Amino acid sequence: MQQLLAPIYEFLACETPDEWVEVALENQEIMLIDHCNCEKKAANTAISLIFRYTERRELLMKMSKLAREELRHFEQVLQIMKKRNIEYYNLSASRYAAKLFKRARKDEPGALVDKLIVGGFIEARSCERFAKIAPLLDDELHKFYMSLLKSESRHFSDYLKLAADYSEQDISPRIEFFSEIEAGLITSEDKEFRFHSGLPSR
Repeated sequence: MQQLLAPIYEFLACETPDEWVEVALENQEIMLIDHCNCEKKAANTAISLIFRYTERRELLMKMSKLAREELRHFEQVLQIMKKRNIEYYNLSASRYAAKLFKRARKDEPGALVDKLIVGGFIEARSCERFAKIAPLLDDELHKFYMSLLKSESRHFSDYLKLAADYSEQDISPRIEFFSEIEAGLITSEDKEFRFHSGLPSR
């Protein structure tokens, strides 16, 4: 497991603060609802890339598989929520993904490269949070979150590989650019608790 997570920890500029974990444990219903939303949005992002970049054959294949996996995870979270009598209701989105995607370049191929890098960060952070909170949850959620680590880490790798393949230059400066923004979102105060939210404001 540590071998699986090592690239994630090396990639991210910071760990999830303990304060987020404490609030997550106190708000597991919201955590599950927002996790459900995140899986749905991840599938939607992959499908959007398929529609936007039809000429990119490798991207089409990777994103098609990723979308199917994310929708399967969406179904699994829904099933867990049903067992726990948790209603799936509308929940406002966190600032996290929107603020990252907002900083993507507009011109191609930079726009595609940045979207892929942001996708990598989202998958990496999800993976890191699953690993951090899983040992503190009940057996069902612990097993489920640990089971997601393999696919989420693969999604992270796929996004970064595609970004490197489609970029006309080294992507390291863009990774550093988004790394600073991502760490800022994770470590700054956030008014709402969500799966990818920052420091909770009490």
